Amino acid sequence: MQPKQKDSQAMLFTSRLEQFLNDQHPLYKLSATLDWSEFDNAFGKLYDPGFGRPAKPTRLMVGLHYLKYTYNLSDEATVRMWIENPYWQYLCGEQYFQHRFPIDPTSMTRWRNRIKDAGMEKLLEQTIIAGLKTGVLKQHQLKKLVADTTVQEKAIAFPTDARLYHKMRLKLVNKARWCGVELRQSYHRVAKRAFCLQHRYSHARQFKKAQKQLRKLKTYLGRVTRDVERKISQNRQLKQEFSPLLEMSHRLLSQRRDSKNKLYSIHEPEVHCISKGKAHKKYEFGCKVGLVSAAKNAFIVGAVAFEGNPYDGHTLRGCLSQTMRLLGRKRLGDVYVDDGCRGHGCSDIADVHIVRRGWRKLPASVRRWYSRRSMIEPVIGHCKADNRLDRNYLKGIEGDRVNTILSACGFNIRKLLRKIIFWLLQNVQKLLLSKEIVLPACAL
Repeated sequence: MQPKQKDSQAMLFTSRLEQFLNDQHPLYKLSATLDWSEFDNAFGKLYDPGFGRPAKPTRLMVGLHYLKYTYNLSDEATVRMWIENPYWQYLCGEQYFQHRFPIDPTSMTRWRNRIKDAGMEKLLEQTIIAGLKTGVLKQHQLKKLVADTTVQEKAIAFPTDARLYHKMRLKLVNKARWCGVELRQSYHRVAKRAFCLQHRYSHARQFKKAQKQLRKLKTYLGRVTRDVERKISQNRQLKQEFSPLLEMSHRLLSQRRDSKNKLYSIHEPEVHCISKGKAHKKYEFGCKVGLVSAAKNAFIVGAVAFEGNPYDGHTLRGCLSQTMRLLGRKRLGDVYVDDGCRGHGCSDIADVHIVRRGWRKLPASVRRWYSRRSMIEPVIGHCKADNRLDRNYLKGIEGDRVNTILSACGFNIRKLLRKIIFWLLQNVQKLLLSKEIVLPACAL
């Protein structure tokens, strides 16, 4: 178990946060709604009290990630805002107002790497439990679910051949310099010139000249690759050091326009090219994500990131399996999906209804829920616009999964905060009406 925060003797004459904060503030009420002890029980086994410096409280790390994805902030901005906002500090378990940064922003990255996606599901599960406690989510609403997929783009530059050749050569040259391998030539000056000229010629639509510069960049990369292989051929340790880079280099040099499993990024080789048929964006580079939400009130109960570019129907089982774990059920009720999930093979775990042409001719009682299938589209839009699902800055496949789950957590927390605000406004309105005081509609 991690150490709990203790009262310091220096704080003896200092006011506690709860004494001067507004107990009607949404974040104040949210801190009492979430069951923080569950995180200590779930993550306490991941810490060794006899190794390294004392760990930070689990509630602090969980609260910072909730705030980060609720307000769409980076790690650095989250820590900077935490030191200025007493309600944020109270949500994270502080008893007195703090004037120093709680952690270094890099600690959030290390914490995510330790918890991984399996632990992040605990954060999403607690938002669902909090939704049931506050009445945002009802038990009967979990009988009707909606599922859909989208693309979570990775934070990479647009993958042109010239850029990939140039960056791959730079990676090999820098690695050789770091390992003390003396290359015959680095091609730093001429490759940089060729890269700039290729871009200028392409912009001017002088494609023959641009293709000539592209061939130069590919030649330079091939020469550096072969030179590195010759220099490290007698050293087993260096072979292991250069093995991932050399493998990517050969993969990049051999790929063609119609090749399968192409390399689109040097620092994120797991990125795939996905086409979702969008008119404004033909191709997106990242991974496919599946979301499951309640059909009645759009509360997210499942969020999974998939490696590669699987068929939409093949992603449905993974999404529904995670939803069953989070809800503690052995079988789900009705799940409404679009026509892209044909051949899903999930009839054993849910009653899947595919919304296709002709559904408007169905009876009104059935048509009512078929029309709710499209409500997940604005949910996806809000997750991308407000909760960091539009562009993933976390590294690797594990980063894709973690970012997807935390984005769903941020969406649910925003719904909880809105519910608390509306509840307070309704109480104020009832109080004013009981005293026969009339206010304009804009004031309510």
